[in-house]
Amino acid sequence: MQILSAPHSGAIVLANFLVVAGGAGGAGSTNAIGGGGGAGGFRCTVQNTGGGGALESVLSLAFGVAHTVTVGAGGAGGAGLTRGANGSDSVFATLTSTGGGGGNRQSPTSGADSVGFAGGSGGGAGNTGPSGGAAVAPTQGFAGGASIGGDSGGGGGAGQVGANAGAGGNGQTTNISGSSTTYAGGGGGALYPSTAYAGGSGGGGAAGAGANGTNGGTNTGGGGGGTTNTGPSINGGSGGSGIVIIDAGIVAASTTGSPTLSGTVYTFTGSGTITF
Repeated sequence: MQILSAPHSGAIVLANFLVVAGGAGGAGSTNAIGGGGGAGGFRCTVQNTGGGGALESVLSLAFGVAHTVTVGAGGAGGAGLTRGANGSDSVFATLTSTGGGGGNRQSPTSGADSVGFAGGSGGGAGNTGPSGGAAVAPTQGFAGGASIGGDSGGGGGAGQVGANAGAGGNGQTTNISGSSTTYAGGGGGALYPSTAYAGGSGGGGAAGAGANGTNGGTNTGGGGGGTTNTGPSINGGSGGSGIVIIDAGIVAASTTGSPTLSGTVYTFTGSGTITF
């Protein structure tokens, strides 16, 4: 922790953070194949950040100001032959992590219509989709996987690209909370007619084969699993909610939203504010 100037009007404190957005939903299917949901964006100042980029810079926060914390919700899984919804953004003060990109469904018209959706990490393509969804800038995750041979792509994770016709990409690890924890894994894709691939480490949901996809882990930003089946409609897994962790090296003057406190580390699993 470093305080610039004395703690009076105009002084600032430097804060380390982890901001993980909500993961996206996986696509559903009706005698078809749906892609896995992309993980929520993972932006961090400690140990690692998402997408293989450089660590984020610490945030300069004014004293006496209530700084916003928004924890993004996971996107809904697709019902039947529909795409998964993108995850919602997470915010800490001036920094935003982008929600994961939804997994796409098998298109009834063309492969180009089955490309995964862009997000913090991109969603997996549905059957015949030539590419997964892109990871948005600034770098906070990886792209989703493409379809190969009619199989769906895995959602991208914070630490790894989603597999082409396979598993979700693995998440990324940080020890900002005091213990090494992995977040933001992508949801798994599927192989027609009955093979379900695993989600990535860090809360990625597994695909469902003749069953609904698995949801992404709560407060991990993991993407929901895709689907495959030969009969009636099944649903993709929903994405997991995000998380925000803050450590400025001092105890805050006040908070809202009931974060947990360990030493000087505040963990928000729901939205609120923090004032130093």
